[in-house]
Amino acid sequence: MRIAICDDEDLFRFQIRDAIDKIYGSMDVIIDTFSDGRRLLERFDAKPYDVLFLDIEMPAMDGITLAKRLRDRSEDVFIVFLTSHVEYALEGYEVSALRYPTKPIKEEKLREVLSYVMKKNSGKRQLMIKSDGEELRINVADIVYFEAQNQHVMIHTLTDEHLVRANIGDFEEQLRNDGFFRIHRGYLISLLKVNKIVKNDVTMEGDIVLPISRSNVKALKEALYSIVEKEAF
Repeated sequence: MRIAICDDEDLFRFQIRDAIDKIYGSMDVIIDTFSDGRRLLERFDAKPYDVLFLDIEMPAMDGITLAKRLRDRSEDVFIVFLTSHVEYALEGYEVSALRYPTKPIKEEKLREVLSYVMKKNSGKRQLMIKSDGEELRINVADIVYFEAQNQHVMIHTLTDEHLVRANIGDFEEQLRNDGFFRIHRGYLISLLKVNKIVKNDVTMEGDIVLPISRSNVKALKEALYSIVEKEAF
């Protein structure tokens, strides 16, 4: 999850950043801070964020104006206004703001906001890749498996294939909490796309049969049982 905090007061920026760090620890959360909305707009154009914490009262560009420009760029980004004056919150309805916590924001309120965003984004997790010279977003839920090919990795989705220059181990690390399992030094699969296991082979959606390293068969079955239990719950 990518988070941006924009507030012209250093104290509040760092307080929120530190609180988010405390909540999520080493999880896959990137936090960028900005003191000027114009710089945030530039960064957003290069790589969008999932949730924005915006101060309403800022000198160069106020939070409402900034939010409108950001909303023009994305209908999906979650916007949270930070304000010392509750009356300003009414203006946030124009940009479908998620919350209007007062400053300084309390940790329990911050947890509520982030928990809500995480739940909403759980089915929309995406990977940003560079393939054939262009940057693409791939829905993690669409990925069937990764295949190592020398200095590259082929990403097989339900409908397409994307060749990227990367190490399959990097994807394994990045997706460790998203239901992916390394069945072989050359293959990383989505557990949710497994149809069956027969001896040392696994059949994926699309009737694709991949080899399982003998030492990984037991661990794969255990991982499958675990994810089935979570899905059932």
